[in-house]
Amino acid sequence: MTSEAQHLTARRQFLGRSSLGLGAVALSQLFSPAASPVFASQPSAGTLAQTHFAPRARRVIYLFMSGGPAQMELFDHKPKLREMHAQELPPSVIGTQRLTTMTRQQKAFPIAGSKFSFARQGDQDLEVSELLPHTASVVNHLAVIRSMHTEPINHDPAVMFLQSGSNLAGRPCMGSWLSYGLGAEDANLPAFVVLLSGNTRGGQPLLSKYWHSGFLPGRHQGVQFRSAGDPVMNLTDPPGVSRANRRDIVDAVNQINALKLESQGDPEIEARINAFELAFRMQSTVPELTDLTREPQHVLDLYGAEPGRASFANNCLLARRMIERGVKFVQLYDRDWDHHQNIPEGLPTKCKETDKATAALIHDLAQRGLLEDTLVIWGGEFGRTTYCQGTLTADTYGRDHHPRCFTMWLAGGGIKPGIVLGKTDDFSYNIAEDPIHVHDLQATILHCLGVDHERMTYRYQGRDFRLTDVGGKVITKLLA
Repeated sequence: MTSEAQHLTARRQFLGRSSLGLGAVALSQLFSPAASPVFASQPSAGTLAQTHFAPRARRVIYLFMSGGPAQMELFDHKPKLREMHAQELPPSVIGTQRLTTMTRQQKAFPIAGSKFSFARQGDQDLEVSELLPHTASVVNHLAVIRSMHTEPINHDPAVMFLQSGSNLAGRPCMGSWLSYGLGAEDANLPAFVVLLSGNTRGGQPLLSKYWHSGFLPGRHQGVQFRSAGDPVMNLTDPPGVSRANRRDIVDAVNQINALKLESQGDPEIEARINAFELAFRMQSTVPELTDLTREPQHVLDLYGAEPGRASFANNCLLARRMIERGVKFVQLYDRDWDHHQNIPEGLPTKCKETDKATAALIHDLAQRGLLEDTLVIWGGEFGRTTYCQGTLTADTYGRDHHPRCFTMWLAGGGIKPGIVLGKTDDFSYNIAEDPIHVHDLQATILHCLGVDHERMTYRYQGRDFRLTDVGGKVITKLLA
């Protein structure tokens, strides 16, 4: 055998035996155009041959309130704040905690009591704000965590930390880790889909790095769908191009890419092959999936959804349709929860936009028998301060970022329903009981899906990485 032939053989062996093994499958299928539909019809397998233990959840819907909802306005009722309204927050409460550049130079830190009333709801008498009347109707399904805490104090690193386990860009996000470990259930749809809502002209930007695959193969990156217009840009064939023509084009391009993959072994080429194949299949499946007019009117009314209109309500209904068809991780990002000023006006607006659809999603999943093995998550990247940012007046107030304690809730998929975990002090400024770190939350989410967070790793630049970095513990009190 010549040295060149030996080199080619070794290269093929590398493709077949390493993590690029799918590249060899692609080669064997794509060199025969007639066989390419066979390749296209197979859902992708994850790296875990089987889950580490029996999963309680098969899929996740993550409702991410981007900007940081004020916990003391929604789920963490603090009557003392109203009693001490406009008084200076005791320095002992703040201690040595870091403050943002937006408030650290303030000469005073007046306490801002919530303007909104609370009522006890559900079997456990969970106190819920008047701003969330619909969510109040599903509290028996929820596990509310009042003692979340994180490390970053600004939006971008805090979102990155919650999604990827690191405040630095370049790490895979949670949805990508699950796609990598568990694979896809349907070859015709992505394993990981992202939906956006909220005012595009204001609030914190939503960046694609929040659903990026990082150093994992590119096929595990989240696919952004739009809730109005074409669901995925450039998905529709241009005029004059038939499905047969498109199939021929995809086959030809993938044969060229397969040759390049064989010669270079670049995993991004393999990702490109998968992307072209998935895009072709999505041309048939996505239009039906995203057509909300197929839903009965009573379901549209339940969510407050309006077909053809971009909204959080439409996205919640789309999320339910997606998980029914095998999408494993659906993440809904909703903007404009960053209320540094005018909470009495801004927060009710956001709650009105999201409360009904959030509760409808829980109701809908439960009555369809899907909540039992679907994990639903609600929350933002951090909480808000007890003290007012800027000038406190009789009519309005704002709140700064606060990573030391905030509220999230989970429902379904192996989570104990109707409970409250954790407690904050009288000022909702420090954690008094059961602190839960972001890495603990991530470990618990993976556990519900049957994954040991310490055992699902990826070697990159000489180190084994995982979603929870070097920390995290499963919160057994949350588990059913």
